[in-house]
Amino acid sequence: MKYLPTLVLLVTFLSISYSQTKPRARDLGIPFEGTPGKFNAITDVQGVEVGYKTLIEGSGKLVIGKGPVRTGVTAIFPKGKGSLERVFAAWFTLNGNGEMTGTTWVDESGCLGSPVLITNTHSVGIVRDAVIEWYTKKIKGSEYSGDISLPVVAETWDGFLNDINGFHVKKEHVFEAMESATSGPVKEGNVGGGTGMIVHQFKGGTGTSSRKLYTKEGGYTLGVLVQANYGRRGLLSIVGVPVGKEIPDLLPLPGKADADQGSIIVVLATDAPLLPHQLARLVKRVSLGIGVMGGRGGNSSGDIFIAFSTANPEVSKEDGIAKLEMLPNEKINPLFESAAAATEEAIVNAMIAAETMEGVNGNKVYAIPQDRLIAVLKKYGRIK
Repeated sequence: MKYLPTLVLLVTFLSISYSQTKPRARDLGIPFEGTPGKFNAITDVQGVEVGYKTLIEGSGKLVIGKGPVRTGVTAIFPKGKGSLERVFAAWFTLNGNGEMTGTTWVDESGCLGSPVLITNTHSVGIVRDAVIEWYTKKIKGSEYSGDISLPVVAETWDGFLNDINGFHVKKEHVFEAMESATSGPVKEGNVGGGTGMIVHQFKGGTGTSSRKLYTKEGGYTLGVLVQANYGRRGLLSIVGVPVGKEIPDLLPLPGKADADQGSIIVVLATDAPLLPHQLARLVKRVSLGIGVMGGRGGNSSGDIFIAFSTANPEVSKEDGIAKLEMLPNEKINPLFESAAAATEEAIVNAMIAAETMEGVNGNKVYAIPQDRLIAVLKKYGRIK
């Protein structure tokens, strides 16, 4: 037992090193529009914290309830896990073959009073219940609250690699994801809810990016986090280059129709002072970032997005008149552009960080080959 502190420090160091040293899209020279923040992550928006629980167990033939397991949970706190403050929010669905709980109250109130959690399709219920339990334990004697009792939990399908009908996500895993939430660098690829996900028929998962904006009204930050699990290979485009057509092999199921299926969840954060109707406009622009990548919101895809602003601290005020600030609509275009650009880069970051994974019944999904990607981008003059 005397070695435990050293072991804990080693694990912590390795965790930090992973998030700081794993190659990202810009490390490969891939050019994107806009200027990122310090971490090029959603956590560049002050107060935002991200936590994960990743579950990878077993291999070989699928035995329902035993694995293999390739799944997890992602938790995003708008103002940190220690805060109960509400923030203005809005959500949007490009195609609704998916789930995001709590959105009726987001629509009604214009606010978000819970973290946003993301997991696999069949674990939404237990994750939702665990969030409620986590808060009721934190706040003794709490009763019904739209903030606590109607949390936002979203999903994408990981059944090609994961024993999704085995219900391996438990409430203690949700607690771990929430408790581990922190600011700073954010892990990407095969982590958290993105562990078993596929994007454009390459290994996908979790990705993030941010943008710094400077106007005479002030300096603002916008960040996104994606759980990418969508898209046809043939439509994949990276910084305008038809990568999917140039790398048509390494398919998860060779010979299967190149169907537009799967889903993507996007969480957008900003510190710009936007009201709910402006966030409703902004969150739609996430679709444009997915579109330039080759996403088309296919019939079986759940493309669901939520945006929030950490500005306006008096959103949670319960008495008197709340004093609010609003960026003029005429000054919102840079945020629109940043939402699309950061979403595009976050998806590519998810692909670059992801590693080839084998799951149930030996199903295998290949990571995008970075050497071939660079060669294709050079061929089209996007990298020198």
